[in-house]
Amino acid sequence: MTAIQKLEQNPVAHLTPEDIEAFGAEIEAIRQEVLAKRGADDAAYIRRMIAFQRWLEVGSRATLLASVFPPAFVLGTAGLTIAKILENMEIGHNVMHGQWDWMRDPKIHSTNWDWDNATPAAAWKHSHNELHHTYTNVLGKDNDLGYSIMRVDEDQRWHPFFLAQPLWNAINACIFEYGIAAYDLELGKNLRIPKEKRSEEFTKGAAATLKKIRGQMLKDYVVHPLVAAPFGALLPTLAANVIANVGRNIWSHSIIMCGHFPEGVAVFEKASIEGETKAEWYLRQGLGSANITGGKLMDIMSGNLSHQVEHHLFPDLNSNRLAEVAPKVKAVFEKYDLPYVEGSFPKQLASAWHKVFRLSLPNGWLATTTPKNAPKRMAQLYKMSTGGRKARKAIQAELDAAAA
Repeated sequence: MTAIQKLEQNPVAHLTPEDIEAFGAEIEAIRQEVLAKRGADDAAYIRRMIAFQRWLEVGSRATLLASVFPPAFVLGTAGLTIAKILENMEIGHNVMHGQWDWMRDPKIHSTNWDWDNATPAAAWKHSHNELHHTYTNVLGKDNDLGYSIMRVDEDQRWHPFFLAQPLWNAINACIFEYGIAAYDLELGKNLRIPKEKRSEEFTKGAAATLKKIRGQMLKDYVVHPLVAAPFGALLPTLAANVIANVGRNIWSHSIIMCGHFPEGVAVFEKASIEGETKAEWYLRQGLGSANITGGKLMDIMSGNLSHQVEHHLFPDLNSNRLAEVAPKVKAVFEKYDLPYVEGSFPKQLASAWHKVFRLSLPNGWLATTTPKNAPKRMAQLYKMSTGGRKARKAIQAELDAAAA
């Protein structure tokens, strides 16, 4: 995952500045084509989706009133999990992106929408829409790369702490909504600042987030279980809400991993975006994203982030149109001989997790370890983990030589 500017085979090295501008013009033309024809059918789509999600949640919660019976528990829990995924992915994420603002419907507008999530809408829109989508995959600028807790690049100096990053990533998957809330607050950085010196912005943001979390927990873990209590279903309903929230979190985390972290997705040096043109921004968005193949069901359940390349090119384009533009975008990438990263959900997820494990280890360790030399490599890893910086540097030199 070395920054694209340092790769031996830079995938954009063959493009002239004129080529890049022509590429950008063709991508922009695709966007304008869809903007010119979106209308009543698109508006009907999102209204149907919202109505379906709400009825699914109501029906699932009603079913859970009888959750002392195993079939009702399974059916209600599955329905609630799907309802929460749809609310987060295809509805909340996309509405708060402003994808449906053109409808001028105050009930489905980015300025008014809130979602079933630990992060307040305003905080999420700032960190996601304004920061992540502006600085996609720029090292040192885009904190979505690992949410500040992982090693995501070979040029990032390895430290024994990173050995635990597969564990951190697994835990983060289960509590993903709270990980995002902490990331939006830049919690790690702000907690290191003495309380009296923390900014008013952070203090207000933390208070808003805690209020949101209390509200979410009260709804899922107090109100609904108490409503089910007279039916003898307090504990099953409580368990169903826990399962639904964890299931939603793991699914959301997996989709985000597949769209940003598989092998082949590019990252960029901070200096590379100075004076960046719109065409260069388009190029970076496309190279820094990956798609998931899988059809209509995958599209809907992923919030159409199965078309992550297209979403990053057109973040304000309503999600139901991304499948339509994907073949056109892919054709432009092929025309300019650019990588267009895509694969099935299992393939992309396995690739992303492989990278998490690979980068948790010193550079070259995994690639140069064989059954024959495994004892030696384990001894080196132990020395790198327990020794100082000098020991790590010396052994890293050995690993680099072996990898070369």
